[in-house]
Amino acid sequence: METRGIEDMFDFRRFPKDAVVLLLLLIYFPVGICLMLIRIFIGVHVFLVSCALPESFLRRFIVRIMCSVLGMHVRQRNPRSRDKNTKLYICNHVTEFDHNIMNLLTSCNTPQLEGSTGFVCWARGFMEIHSASGQGAIGETLQRYCSTEGTAPLLLFPEEDTTNGRAGLLKFSSWPFSLTESIQPVALRVTRPLVSLSTPESSWLMELLWTFFVPCTVYHVSWLPPVSRQDGESTQEFANKLQELLAGELGLVSTKITKADKAEHIKRKRHSVPQTSASVTPGSIGLGFMVPSLGTDDHRIAKMAQQVKDVLPHVPLNVITKDLAKTNCVDTTITNLLENREETTVDATGMSTFGASKISSFSSGSVPTIKPAAKSFGKSPACRHLSLQERKEALYNFARRRYIEKHGLDQEDSR
Repeated sequence: METRGIEDMFDFRRFPKDAVVLLLLLIYFPVGICLMLIRIFIGVHVFLVSCALPESFLRRFIVRIMCSVLGMHVRQRNPRSRDKNTKLYICNHVTEFDHNIMNLLTSCNTPQLEGSTGFVCWARGFMEIHSASGQGAIGETLQRYCSTEGTAPLLLFPEEDTTNGRAGLLKFSSWPFSLTESIQPVALRVTRPLVSLSTPESSWLMELLWTFFVPCTVYHVSWLPPVSRQDGESTQEFANKLQELLAGELGLVSTKITKADKAEHIKRKRHSVPQTSASVTPGSIGLGFMVPSLGTDDHRIAKMAQQVKDVLPHVPLNVITKDLAKTNCVDTTITNLLENREETTVDATGMSTFGASKISSFSSGSVPTIKPAAKSFGKSPACRHLSLQERKEALYNFARRRYIEKHGLDQEDSR
């Protein structure tokens, strides 16, 4: 998997930066407002028609035509590749209405895993399930649903959040790939003039109004052949394979950036002060990639951050990025994080309590032989320093073995 800068994968501005396009938007603005008001009136009728008609090809055809009037145009490629026996569709996530668009092409259900319930959930076209029991209970419920005869296929978005659809795919969650042995991937590409498709902190209702405002939003749906999980293949490996397949079809890159990383980045941007070109510092890159002119540095920092993440998967990505912005070196950052030089607090006895707890958390994994904590407090500074060196050496060896196992290297080749 490749790594793209997290800033490239989301649009944090609704309006364009290009002066010419911005001028065209200002000219179009009165027309867009009138068009939005007309489409709100038509949208109410579309909703009533979709509720009144039973699920059928005729209903989907009529609603699809009416959605075109609302500015939501759907085009599909390779419709014959759609397998009617498949019980699970996997699709990349671009807008808040991807599941509605898919329902215009074929009958399918998308569970509402978080957000509004009751009438709002039903009105938006989601299938409501009780998510209070946790992810495991939800997985079992959906697995029983898929094994029931006569039910419509499930449509899931393993990215679990939207992107702008131009740079890369978020890391696929593995749990949807444990529901069935055969999955049909669907590639979705969305285009829209004048304004962005979505912004991270915008509600679905605001996104609907912007959809009515613009001249049109075009959804391109491509059906890929079904893919089955191989014997001995884990769910995460299966998820990674499907992610690479969809990324290749869309011409994007497959990243390891998760929904949690997106949320952390949004939170960091919300509390960060925008930097000007005269006050750009290396630290500003680690504080949210706030400077657009440093796109090359963003990609380089993000790539190095992923290398550190491979060795130290328990360290948050924002902590890694912040340290890399200062060191500009993978090895130095790994050393800093292992030593916990910035966050370690030394108590009155001289023992590094934070370092000991961190080392213990690492050692609880696949290498139970590591015993970083000293059995007793050293009587002299030399003994205490020796104890610290032993713990550091244990961590170095642990990280080195983890990297070798991950990349399938030989012990001699890694030296």
